[in-house]
Amino acid sequence: MEEDNKPAIQKDKVTEVARPTRPVMTPKDKSPKQGLATTALMIMAATAAGFGGGWFGARSQADVNGSINTTEARQEIVSSEGELISEISKSVGASVVSVSVTSQSVGQGFFGIQEFESEGAGTGVIINKDGIVITNRHVVPKNTDKVSLTLSDGTILDDVSVIGRTNDSDPLDIAFLKINDTKGKELTVAAIGDSAKMEVGDRVIAIGNALGQFQNTVTSGIISGYGRDIQASDGSGSFSSLESLQNLFQTDAAINPGNSGGPLMNLSGEVIGINVAVANAQNIGFAIPINDVKGLIASVEKNGKLERPYLGVRYVSITDDVAYFYNLSVKRGAYIAPTQNGQPSIVADSPADKADLKEKDIITKINDVAIDEKNGLVSVLGKYAVGETVKLKVLRDGKEITVDVKLEAAP
Repeated sequence: MEEDNKPAIQKDKVTEVARPTRPVMTPKDKSPKQGLATTALMIMAATAAGFGGGWFGARSQADVNGSINTTEARQEIVSSEGELISEISKSVGASVVSVSVTSQSVGQGFFGIQEFESEGAGTGVIINKDGIVITNRHVVPKNTDKVSLTLSDGTILDDVSVIGRTNDSDPLDIAFLKINDTKGKELTVAAIGDSAKMEVGDRVIAIGNALGQFQNTVTSGIISGYGRDIQASDGSGSFSSLESLQNLFQTDAAINPGNSGGPLMNLSGEVIGINVAVANAQNIGFAIPINDVKGLIASVEKNGKLERPYLGVRYVSITDDVAYFYNLSVKRGAYIAPTQNGQPSIVADSPADKADLKEKDIITKINDVAIDEKNGLVSVLGKYAVGETVKLKVLRDGKEITVDVKLEAAP
């Protein structure tokens, strides 16, 4: 699976839950849908228009009167944006759910090896009327026994199953849940946006179950960067808990433990990212661009199961610094780095192996889509389905070649 060595980042983790009978270990924490009501969209559009008009009007007034009305102009801008965020949080918040998980694990206890019950919390987003919910895989560990969801109105849905989750080594930290019994509640579906349209400085809104106890907490900020590759952990200090996450949005919108799996939205109220991790620093959070997940969403909606297309290479996303370090001839692409620490760059019997990809190859395009900071290898592959054949543009020994690869489901 595609991996890379990146700086360690703290992944969301929920505070331990006290139980009187036994110790508790906390685990790691279609296109646009039509779930938003027409009236809600009209309200948001009108509010957005008001925000824009207020901004330009305030600017014009400030220009005419000089510095006299500068404070008033700023207050008008802030007020208009606040109203817009409020409308978005009201209309989209109904599609955001709090996720509560109970799981079993075995570990060393006071009387030797014991079984522990763990409780965790996170956030999810309803993505269709059939009750499919997207969240992070670390919110629902492999040994999950029970999952319950809490809707924005406080209704608890306890007949919930896990459709599937990506492998722990997969750079996409994603899982899907299925609401089997809505208890008569009509589900509100989130609108899915286009994360490729987001630019650094664009305003975003995050909604999540902050700290695992403050449901539907709303925060706002900007896109601080994109194409970020990190190493995320559960804070236990265990090397085995490290996970490589790639091609992430960086945002200064406050993302707290428990926000995992919640939506990052644009000012149109569309989901453009799934919150996944928070750094051990102020104003640094990370989210998975929604375009990276659209292939998985299509797979789940069509087949009822999660199928993840993969190549089977370990690579480094090329930046100016990476190009300099490895003395590469190009500054963007995916570099299949030499084998390190006994981990092969090409996974045996993988699609990449069958297509005869080699160490030090540089993948520059997939079906004419250039691999760069906005279109990472994982992101572009995620748009295709298992069984499809893609054409890779590859630089090998200074020459460009074309390689056909038939995508397979990740094992």
